[in-house]
Amino acid sequence: QVQLVESGGDLAQPGGSLRLSCAASGIIVSDYVLGWYRQVPGKQRELVASVSRGGHPDVVDSVKGRFTISRDNAKKTIYLEMINLKPEDTAVYYCNAWKSYRGAREDYWGQGTQVTVSS
Repeated sequence: QVQLVESGGDLAQPGGSLRLSCAASGIIVSDYVLGWYRQVPGKQRELVASVSRGGHPDVVDSVKGRFTISRDNAKKTIYLEMINLKPEDTAVYYCNAWKSYRGAREDYWGQGTQVTVSS
């Protein structure tokens, strides 16, 4: 059984920082592209950052310079370091693991962790 379990979500003040973690089990993590998405009520889930199987990170422009994604394949864990948080970063954050399998995309999601940025 595949599980992705996020942790680290919390209430933070503007300008503050948080570190999200996502522990994976049931998959060979090194086979997957890993990512963090976020979603606010009434809006579509959006990609925030991803890291390739080779460890190459990429983040969207709105968090560039503030968020850093990393992976530890040995620990089967994905991280999202967030600094200089803004109120607009408030969302439920989900980790994702995907790979192409027989021409289709094989996706796994965590249950989400709430990040609230407010004074």
